[in-house]
Amino acid sequence: MPSYKFECLNVSISPEGVARVEISRPKALNAFNTQTWTEIGQCFTRFKSDGDVRSVVLSASGRMFTAGLDLKEAMTGPLSKSRDPDADVARKGYYHRLFILGFQEAISAVELCDKPVVVVVQGGCLGIGVDLVSACDVRIATEDAYFMVKEVDIGMAADIGTLQRLPKIVGNDSWVREVCYTARKVPAKEAHFVGLVSSVYSTTAEAMKAALDTAGTIAAKSPVAVVSTKHLLNYSRDHSVREGLEYTALWNTLAHNSHDMATAIVSSLRKQPAHFPKL
Repeated sequence: MPSYKFECLNVSISPEGVARVEISRPKALNAFNTQTWTEIGQCFTRFKSDGDVRSVVLSASGRMFTAGLDLKEAMTGPLSKSRDPDADVARKGYYHRLFILGFQEAISAVELCDKPVVVVVQGGCLGIGVDLVSACDVRIATEDAYFMVKEVDIGMAADIGTLQRLPKIVGNDSWVREVCYTARKVPAKEAHFVGLVSSVYSTTAEAMKAALDTAGTIAAKSPVAVVSTKHLLNYSRDHSVREGLEYTALWNTLAHNSHDMATAIVSSLRKQPAHFPKL
């Protein structure tokens, strides 16, 4: 079994296959330092090939989901340092690009993990938080939650996934441009209205229960069917309808060779719950 011991994440896996990942830097309002996003990439990459994991619930400790990028580290950490202080702009830029790509890959690991990820957002979700939740499958919020694409307020464009994923999630180009240009606060009610989140609950406890119930329902399904569905949804989102159909036909020539289909059909006819082996 892969190791899930991290400095900034608390990870557990239930016997039913529901993994719980909690971002835990409450004293820093869960601001993302290099260690945090590196561990998220490592964790979700391991989940992808861990048959004991069937679905994931992602949350954060404390009163807010995340304050965004850890600006103190940004001023003194890897982002601020150059391998060679005397290097020209082109050479410095080359390594800066590699740093950004590594950051992008870590957050994209959530999307590329074939196990569905349900995220619970309480309090503020700023900057990199929007990048992260945009990479998740199902988003649930508390009534006090709010979202801010904050990057323009620190003099940069969001570069870890929000500008690429958010337009495809909400389907309202005008709204996306407004919130990205202004960095204004988007309350949970508005996020629900535009489709950024699927449901809103009064308390964090209620939201967590809903997330765990959803993840538990997913975990009880055929893991072949579930990972196939997520993979095909992601592929189809980024390709034409024709390309998506052709790819699905090819994918299912393999996926249909599973005992899970027969198990599911027989269980349905007998009106009994089906039980599927791990992936």
